[in-house]
Amino acid sequence: MSEQEYDGGFARGAPSGIGSGNGNGNGNGIGALDVIRMAFRLLFYGFFGGLAVLAIALVTSVLGPMVAIDVYTPPVAAWWTVFTAVVVQGVPFLLLGTVVSAAIGAFVPERVFTRLLPRNPALAVPVAGAAGAVLPGCECASVPVASSLMRRGVAPAAALAFLLSAPAINPVVLVATSIAFQAQPVMVLARLVASLLASVVMGWLWVRFGKDEWLRLPKRTAPVASGSPWKDFGAGLQHDFLHAGGFLVLGAAAAATFNIAVPRSVLDVFTGSAWLSVLLLAVLAVILCVCSEADAFVAASLTAFSTTARLTFMVIGPMVDLKLIALQAGTFGRAFAVRFSAASWTVGLLTSVLVGWWLL
Repeated sequence: MSEQEYDGGFARGAPSGIGSGNGNGNGNGIGALDVIRMAFRLLFYGFFGGLAVLAIALVTSVLGPMVAIDVYTPPVAAWWTVFTAVVVQGVPFLLLGTVVSAAIGAFVPERVFTRLLPRNPALAVPVAGAAGAVLPGCECASVPVASSLMRRGVAPAAALAFLLSAPAINPVVLVATSIAFQAQPVMVLARLVASLLASVVMGWLWVRFGKDEWLRLPKRTAPVASGSPWKDFGAGLQHDFLHAGGFLVLGAAAAATFNIAVPRSVLDVFTGSAWLSVLLLAVLAVILCVCSEADAFVAASLTAFSTTARLTFMVIGPMVDLKLIALQAGTFGRAFAVRFSAASWTVGLLTSVLVGWWLL
């Protein structure tokens, strides 16, 4: 079949694609039996896979610290505790992101994105940044979703703006922030404004200065004339979750190492200076790898630091941390991750200080 015949097959009622089966699920279409079979498989694998993951988590949470103490010292047990906490905290949201990513690739036509977003990348950036408010998830979920958007033809600048805004301004994060800072409700507005401003600025910076050789674009899959989208969904989910999960583990290990290696007395030196406290929390946000849906409670507990410093912690954390850098490097390439993370950290710091001075 030629490319022209393929592109116009559905419009001319060609006997291929959805609905072209013989009523028994045979042929090129998707029969009811195929959907039922795929749904049963997803339930089966999800149930027993969930039981296996739960069993492994329970065993490691109980035996891990005990083994660590026997093998070495209490600091090793503390390292294991931090490492496990970061991984367990990030995996559910990483799974959410890969589910959304696979669903976008399998079920959402490419024309949906081209119609919703302006053709001009500079105009698409603020629209994509504001769209980040609709996806409940953390930074672990944003990377596979942004990758899927690029595969569907969305401009990289717009996808990157979404990547930065989604984990910082979604409803779950804002509600958590309002609960953590009940005595300072303006902190919710400050976080929303600073995070959205930083994501839009980063998108515009990519439009102006970004180069194609810096970004390893995900391969865009060509449409197929036959096959089940449920199979495509399962294959995409498996690939994205296993791929991103490995880098999540690497980032968690780096975060745990810092928590154990740096003495607490070193951190206390910086609390006396307003500017040094902002810089310190900006660095700690990168290293501690706290999930964006929990970082507000961590920031609220840092009462020795100024409100602007704590705002900086909440703005930079969802944009740049060790596990996010690892995920970006594995998805988009090391050259991209180094440049984009450095620029995001700088922009996030500046917007936090500016909004903090204005609102706080």
